[in-house]
Amino acid sequence: MKLHLLSSKYRTMLTLTLGACAVVLTPIAQSQVVIAPNPPVIGSSNTAYADPLVTHPNTTPCKVTLFTNLEFADFNTKNYTYTPPKSCAGPWAKVVFKADFTMTAGRQFDRTAQFFLGGANLYFGTTVEPRATLSPSWHVESDVTDLSALLATTQAGTAILGNFVGESGGVDYTGIIYANSELDFYPPDAKNPVTETPEVVIGLQGNGGAATLNSTTSQLTDTVTLPTNVERAYLDVIAQSQSNDEFWYLCVPNDLASELQSCGSTGFRETEVSIDGVPAGVAPVYPWIYTGGIDPYLWEPIPGVQTLNFKPFRVDLTPFAGVLSNGKPHTVAISVFNADSYFAATGTLLAYTDSGSKQVTGEIVSNTLAASPTPVVTNKIVTDSSGNVSGSVTVASARKYAIEGKIVTSHGTVISMVNGNLAFSNSQQFVINNSAYKQNLVQSTTGEITTTTSVGGVKTVSKKLLSYPFTFDYDETVNADGTIVVHNASNQIYEVGTESPWAGHSVPFLDADVNQVISTDNLYYDASGNYTGHAGNTTQNYVTGNSTGYCYSRELTSKNLALTGDSSGNYCQYLYSHNY
Repeated sequence: MKLHLLSSKYRTMLTLTLGACAVVLTPIAQSQVVIAPNPPVIGSSNTAYADPLVTHPNTTPCKVTLFTNLEFADFNTKNYTYTPPKSCAGPWAKVVFKADFTMTAGRQFDRTAQFFLGGANLYFGTTVEPRATLSPSWHVESDVTDLSALLATTQAGTAILGNFVGESGGVDYTGIIYANSELDFYPPDAKNPVTETPEVVIGLQGNGGAATLNSTTSQLTDTVTLPTNVERAYLDVIAQSQSNDEFWYLCVPNDLASELQSCGSTGFRETEVSIDGVPAGVAPVYPWIYTGGIDPYLWEPIPGVQTLNFKPFRVDLTPFAGVLSNGKPHTVAISVFNADSYFAATGTLLAYTDSGSKQVTGEIVSNTLAASPTPVVTNKIVTDSSGNVSGSVTVASARKYAIEGKIVTSHGTVISMVNGNLAFSNSQQFVINNSAYKQNLVQSTTGEITTTTSVGGVKTVSKKLLSYPFTFDYDETVNADGTIVVHNASNQIYEVGTESPWAGHSVPFLDADVNQVISTDNLYYDASGNYTGHAGNTTQNYVTGNSTGYCYSRELTSKNLALTGDSSGNYCQYLYSHNY
């Protein structure tokens, strides 16, 4: 089968090969197109984004407020308490996390926000930067149904959003952030049955916030003892770049960092997972850019891909189910290869149990995942006798691995194999001389992760394909009259396609998610280096759909910090439909 994902009209179609059947692209009926809700105001500079809201059943939800008008004007952790809804006790068809943020007008940096509940991460994202006359507001949503086991009982929660308000270095930082948050619980009905959720949910770091990983050897670890009947296990991972690592994708090898005026440790990072010191999985790092990143005008009013609401990467640990079921404590660890002070990391462990058995036994049959990648650096940088620099530096990594595990359950012997094939490339072209500094980046992250499960000779296959193309051009030019123009251009893409068994159907269930943000901006300075103005524009396209016929498509455009266009449904006809 071929799943075709269309990033936008600006980019050729990406074809992801998932099997042998052909999926023919034909228009989807307009009645199946989901139109974006609550369109923003054309001409406004308030935050706007094309990301869809979480789809949910038509049943009436029970709503539980986590906090209201919570103020963030310092670096203190804010505590809150969650109590399950009395009017609609679980299990639920879906649970949705919602939050609304507002920042007062003034001056403020972008900030990192983390909300935890019962030790598990509810939300991880960053905030918008205000202006003297702009008080931005925005809304985020996430499907947190998999946390239902925690949500069945009262839990302690923390909201971590450090935000300095006051004078520093002669500058007043005045922007105060306020947030409201709630959980919406949708009861099941005939059309919306109870969702299968993990019986065990463990936040590795607890309510204390993300761990700080300063180097390759730094780890977020937790020792857990799970039930003795674990059948499947997963780890939801987020690794957010901070400080020296904020622009990790623009970094170069250490021996070139000074010459190229850049950060070190190369332009390659990778999140790694281990169990008891044994390699267990890999999570690619997405190149998120925050609203103050590189050139803040690139991200107003449309921020970068997932800037306001990071999506975790789910690592399949099912081959380790037999090991995790032995009743002994096990250490689960997360690290970031090449971390250079620093990455903030969270992990939520999810385990499904075998209800028909008190004891699942098993073992790891084989594991070819190496403890560390072996990236290759190609240095083609040339420095002439005058000190002018030109050329390219590339770092590339390829990962192929297979982890196979066997367990004995109440419904027979189950063999699970996870096959991973990940490829990464980061190539940067430099021109550095008295009249120019150019750093042009082309980065690619692709992957195919296949899980094959065999029970009694019957196999089921699930696949996840991902592609994170990313380009960034920084071009600073000094004109003959001494004036300076700095050209910045970013093209971020997030593409994920999945194929999984579809109950009651002879074909697999397909799901596609495509998000692209293209931003350009020119900064202008006079011959004395004083800022004189800027000009830029942004386009975001978001297309998502699945085998049920659901499709959401939305395009936003902006120019010079104001929204200029908002259209829905334009690209659904390009997504996919099935002819078998």
